[in-house]
Amino acid sequence: MLDKSYEVDNQTGTNQEGPDANRPLRRLTATSIIGDKIENPEGDDLGRIDNLMINVRSGKIDYVVIEYGSFLGLGGKLFAIPFSELRPAPGRNVFILDRDEEYLKNSPGFDQTHWPDTNDHTYYGDVDLYWGYSAVP
Repeated sequence: MLDKSYEVDNQTGTNQEGPDANRPLRRLTATSIIGDKIENPEGDDLGRIDNLMINVRSGKIDYVVIEYGSFLGLGGKLFAIPFSELRPAPGRNVFILDRDEEYLKNSPGFDQTHWPDTNDHTYYGDVDLYWGYSAVP
């Protein structure tokens, strides 16, 4: 029996056996999506995933922090958007956000050096209201 090497699978998150292996996509590691591009359905670049905000009570990802408008990590703005707003693009390291660039730019954002407090109900309340989202307490 041939011994299978799982090194490629573990590094890429893709099962290398068969044309539809690892479909439908159900789980990804945080490190495999941090840095992934965000696009709208038209293919416009909306930034990259900078970080994840995990609800420690529910164990679910509440928000994805998107870095938008930076060049080499400088001058950009960060936006916490509900994770449920994103969907993975099969076969690519890209997530799709069904919103245009203006919608993202007008959402509540923050600076890389001034993150909102994790208990800042005002900021996250504004985010939830803007996106029509209700986070689990």
